[in-house]
Amino acid sequence: MNLRRLSSRMADEISRSAQRETSAASSTAAVAAENAKLKSKSIWPSVLRWIPTSTDKIIAAEKRLLSLVKTPYVQERVNIGSGPPGSKVRWFRSESNEERCINTVSFDSKEGSPTLVMIHGYGASQGFFFRNFDALASRFRVIAIDQLGWGGSSRPDFTCKSTEETEAWFIDSFEEWRKAKNLSNFILLGHSFGGYIASKYALKHPEHVQHLILVGPAGFSSESDTKFQWVTQFKATWKGAIFNHLWESNFTPQKLVRGLGPLGPNLVRSYTSTRFGSYSTGTTLTEEESGLLTDYVYHTLAAKASGELCLKYIFSFGAFARSPLIHSAPEWKVPTTFIYGYLDWMNYQGAQEAGKHMKVPCEIIRVPEAGHFVFIDQPDRFHSAVLYACRRFLSPDPDVESLPEGLTSA
Repeated sequence: MNLRRLSSRMADEISRSAQRETSAASSTAAVAAENAKLKSKSIWPSVLRWIPTSTDKIIAAEKRLLSLVKTPYVQERVNIGSGPPGSKVRWFRSESNEERCINTVSFDSKEGSPTLVMIHGYGASQGFFFRNFDALASRFRVIAIDQLGWGGSSRPDFTCKSTEETEAWFIDSFEEWRKAKNLSNFILLGHSFGGYIASKYALKHPEHVQHLILVGPAGFSSESDTKFQWVTQFKATWKGAIFNHLWESNFTPQKLVRGLGPLGPNLVRSYTSTRFGSYSTGTTLTEEESGLLTDYVYHTLAAKASGELCLKYIFSFGAFARSPLIHSAPEWKVPTTFIYGYLDWMNYQGAQEAGKHMKVPCEIIRVPEAGHFVFIDQPDRFHSAVLYACRRFLSPDPDVESLPEGLTSA
């Protein structure tokens, strides 16, 4: 159906609804008041169908995607309250004092298994790990979350106005979630932007994190690095100036998906089938996987803008952190393993440089035939890398463990 025809149908439907409401409202004042309520309920669904999603649809799409996982799991929305008393963090002081919830999935595990908490990246949510849950749950107590403002978690109005406030939005909400779940001594894994947040959390609360696993993490490269002078040069061109303006205006990919309305799913389908299909650097998705992931990704992207608006406060154009993690390397207190795909657009050399200044064990593992989504591109090799990173929690003699075949050390 083309947009003109769709707009015409929407207009007709709204017009008919309005005529019915006006006729019914002519009887009494009480009936008129009631009809005003009905009008609100009858018109809004028609408008909202332009963006056909909701929190319920996100959770339903999540369940369909996780039906591919054989390990039993529990899904819950963990209440993290409206903020600790006296907090000065903006997300706690937003106009609404309603309680916030973090969407969480926890998988069955053997008693005594170490706890592995998984944090997704920008534009993603915990369901992106669907190819990994079974293998990891066989060795860990796996818990994956949607960060505040993403996926099936609460999406409060994003009121942060600085890098510091934006980092606190994610770090402090994660800490409130940890308290609600009564967790401590866990392994923390973060992908991309989730790796940035995991790192910042471990810097602030190292007492709770046993080991840090950063998968293609953002934030370890600085725009001032001479290797990235091309970005500065591009920004000086008219095209670069336009892209930089869009970035600073907080124009996100999600806004494009929403703007396309009912055509949004087609854009997402094109992305998933291309990125994880024809242009995949590893094992391609099956038709079923692709369909379920597309459905899930669409609903998570098209829902209310919230956490996505962090982009311009955390990164400058080119995805360079405004507060680079490499500057915090001397303060590192948690042993860390970096995992990168060979074709990851995140540069592992930033991690190499940071490792030189860390006073804790640090290793870098690279996975052949994998890109930024290494855990989707090469799930088996990714699992091997995670198990090797956690060998001191899993093996009776970790010192004799060697790097698994198919992986390389940087």
